Amino acid sequence: MIQIIDKSQCCGCTACASICVHQAITMQPDKSGFKYPVVDENRCTRCGLCLKVCSFSPNYYNFDNLPVPDVYAARHKKMDEIERSRSGAMFITISDWILSQGGVCYGAGYMDHFRVVHKRATTSSERDEFRGSKYVQSDLNDVFIQIANDLKSGLYVLFTGTPCQTAGLSSFLRLKRIKADSLYLVDIVCHGVPGPYYWRDYLAYIEKKTGNKITTVNFRDKTKLGWAAHKESFCFGNKVTYFDTYTYLFYQHLMFRQSCEKCYFTNLQRPSDMTIADFWGWEKVDPSFNADDKGVSLVLVNTEKGRTLFDAVKNQVHYIKTDTSHCLQPNLQHPTVPHPLRDSFEKDYSRFGFEYVAKKYANLGWRYKFRRMKHKFGTLLRRIVRK
Repeated sequence: MIQIIDKSQCCGCTACASICVHQAITMQPDKSGFKYPVVDENRCTRCGLCLKVCSFSPNYYNFDNLPVPDVYAARHKKMDEIERSRSGAMFITISDWILSQGGVCYGAGYMDHFRVVHKRATTSSERDEFRGSKYVQSDLNDVFIQIANDLKSGLYVLFTGTPCQTAGLSSFLRLKRIKADSLYLVDIVCHGVPGPYYWRDYLAYIEKKTGNKITTVNFRDKTKLGWAAHKESFCFGNKVTYFDTYTYLFYQHLMFRQSCEKCYFTNLQRPSDMTIADFWGWEKVDPSFNADDKGVSLVLVNTEKGRTLFDAVKNQVHYIKTDTSHCLQPNLQHPTVPHPLRDSFEKDYSRFGFEYVAKKYANLGWRYKFRRMKHKFGTLLRRIVRK
């Protein structure tokens, strides 16, 4: 029977809850919105499947992987697809092919008031909701079970998610002995996943501050500031407003799930057929490839199945083959290091709410202004000393 004593040992992938035929396991949120398995001992038969299916370990399945992944810089041939996507529109390229085969796509979309969840899409319009980055841990709910049913029906299936989610799905299907030849797993290079309640309360803060209801969100809007910028945008009807407080906290590593600091997948042996991400360092490959700053995708082809998929879609993209020396961003080498005040942040959030921690730890309020002034004064003083 699974019991979570150390939160850093659970990534929340839902494989344990999905494998339990007795429905003895439910995923329950903590005070930050991170979900963990809770066992109903009256239903549990002690079969041990929940322990066997857990793939969050250094021994995760990667036996189908190539010795070294094939590495590409890629951009969709249609500029409008690039402009509507986060990087080079590689996800759109792949999912278009899956849909053209009569298949289904699973990715991160929205429910309710921009709550991030994994959803199923059978059309390009449904799929388009999965475009773009979503810096929140998505709710998988019963997606693994839906995918199992799709595979049993003989459908092509694309699942995109974080590497811990793809590893969990892969383990679930193997333990269920479900044939997965028509399943394509695509993960992202993940920096870490913030808690859903932080995002929920941030939206509430913005609506309170502006006095308007948010109608559209974009975690990284490249429309005006370009691909390399990281600026959140929110639409209130026809009006667009930019913020960066959530982004500030994200890059301070204050909001991440505890398992992110233990992540076993931050290497080149990925638990997926293909990995996609922003290609930071693309200019080392070809200085002209992304000269317009519209975006370029990093593509790691990890398995023979991934090679088959790339060969099927490569006529839709401009691509350059390169090697791993040009793509080793930090989260392909090691997990994100948590902020030393992460635990204090979580406690303060639990007691006082989002606005309080945004003022204490982020770029709101007098503390941030004081830190900025202190930094500027220190920089000026060092320059004077050097002279």
